Amino acid sequence: MVTHEAVAACRSARVLSRVPATDLAVVAERVSGLDRELLSETFVELTDTMVADFDVIDFLHVLTDRSVKLLDVSAAGLLLADPRGELRVVAASSEAARLLELFQLQNDQGPCLDCFRAGQPISAADLDAEAQRWPRFAAAARQAGFAAVQALPMRLRDQVIGALNLFRGSAGAFDAADVRVGQALADVATISLLHERSLRHSDILNEQLQTALNSRVVIEQAKGKLAERLGLDMEQAFALLRDYARNRNLRLADLAQAFIDGTQTVADQTAAALPRTAAHSGRPHRQPRPGPRPASPRNRPPAPEQLS
Repeated sequence: MVTHEAVAACRSARVLSRVPATDLAVVAERVSGLDRELLSETFVELTDTMVADFDVIDFLHVLTDRSVKLLDVSAAGLLLADPRGELRVVAASSEAARLLELFQLQNDQGPCLDCFRAGQPISAADLDAEAQRWPRFAAAARQAGFAAVQALPMRLRDQVIGALNLFRGSAGAFDAADVRVGQALADVATISLLHERSLRHSDILNEQLQTALNSRVVIEQAKGKLAERLGLDMEQAFALLRDYARNRNLRLADLAQAFIDGTQTVADQTAAALPRTAAHSGRPHRQPRPGPRPASPRNRPPAPEQLS
C-alpha cells in the first residue's frame, strides 16, 4: 500500500525539481552542518499541501519555526499579500517578530516591504547604520532586540506573494549559505501554495490567503483569552493552542474559534504543556490570575467549562 509519507516524498521531489539548481546545490552543501533529518522533514512538510484538511496557518508557521531551527537567526516572520495586494502578517516564530512585522505595515517602512515590492532579497547587516533608510523601523527593531535583518521574497517568476523575514540579535552579514537555504525554503513554500493549488482551482490561492488572514484574527483573539486566563505570555499561549490542535488533529483556526465561543476547552492539556511551553520560550510562565477556589472533584460538574 502506498503510504502518505511516500506520496509526500514524491510530491516533494516534484516541487524541488522546480527550484533553481544553484539553490539546491547550496542546500546540499549546507546540509553537512545542519540537522539532515529535520531539513528533509521540513522540505516534505512544505510540499505536503494536497490534503483535505490542509491548515495554511500551521503550514506557514512550519516555515518560520524551521527557519529559526535550521539557520543562524533569532526569529522569523512571514508577510503574505491578500487578494487586493495588501500585505498581512500571517506567521512569526516569536511575539517580538510578529509585533515588528506589524510595525512595518503600520508605518509603511522596512526591509520586508521593500523586499516584497522589488521582488528581490533585502539585507541589513547592521540596523544602526540604516537609521536614515528606515528611521522608524530601525529604532523599533533595535528596541525589540534585533540588530540585523534579511528579507527573502516569496516569488515564482513574476508573481510575488509575500516575504520571509529573518531577524538576528547580533549585527553582521548573514552567512551566504544560510541566505540561500532560507531562499530555497521560501521558494518551496511558494511553489507549494501556487502550483499545487492551481491544479485544483484557479482562484484557490486567493481564497486560501483570505482564509489565512481571517483565521489569524481569530487565533490572536484566542491567544489573548488563553494568556489572560492562565497568566501566560502570548508566545506561550500560542504554543499551547498549537500543540493542543496538533495532538488532536484539529485545525488551529477551528480550535481557536471554539475556544472563543466556549464550546472547547484546553484544560486537560494545560498542566502538561505549560512547563514545556515555558522552556521553549526561554521564559518562566506567570502565575494565573487569582480567582475562586476550584470545586473539589466530588462536587465538580460532569462537563466543566473551565476556560470557556
